[in-house]
Amino acid sequence: MKNIIDIINGKENLYFGKPASAEEIMRAEQELQLCFDKEYKEYVLRCGVISYGSHELTGICPYSRLDVVSVTKEERENNPLVPADSYVIEQTHIDRIVIWQNSRGEILQTGIGTEPKTIEKSLSDYIEKY
Repeated sequence: MKNIIDIINGKENLYFGKPASAEEIMRAEQELQLCFDKEYKEYVLRCGVISYGSHELTGICPYSRLDVVSVTKEERENNPLVPADSYVIEQTHIDRIVIWQNSRGEILQTGIGTEPKTIEKSLSDYIEKY
């Protein structure tokens, strides 16, 4: 099984931000009242936030449109059907599709007011596929 950082590094047109600290990750988890999956923690510890191709993933960064805390809070208000242990990975900006990850690592997808459906088993699977 490939390491998430190896998968990220294999993406074309990759841009990443300042790596997050363990303290920043802990504060984000406290603010969202959840625990990030271990792959998400590894990703933000190494990259902070990334974009590649047509994708911009959330992370821990000073930009509210990509910051996992602010984006998750916004999307929770838009869709109360999403479980409390989920956080936004990506706002696709296509048909209001939002990609989430839950604390077990599963990747979920929602549309406007729809119940989440599982689309991948892990963040590394999602990044590798898309």
